Amino acid sequence: MELLFVTVIGACLGLIVRYTMPNRGTYGLLLLPAISAAATAITWVALLWAGQTFDGTWIWVGSLAAAVVAPIVAAVLLPRR
Repeated sequence: MELLFVTVIGACLGLIVRYTMPNRGTYGLLLLPAISAAATAITWVALLWAGQTFDGTWIWVGSLAAAVVAPIVAAVLLPRR
């Protein structure tokens, strides 16, 4: 259940990142939230496999940090293509 929560929060963070980055007209509306949600879910599962617990602090911090970093990287690299 926590995976669902963290993925939805990650998608919302990706939507916020979309509207704070320049050149947002060069890619679709849902691309950055989708990248953010995927990065969040992948990081969450990887940290669970690494031994973190779902109620720990670092699993949330790591997953939500990935939710912010991944769409920023994508937003910087996509307009150059």
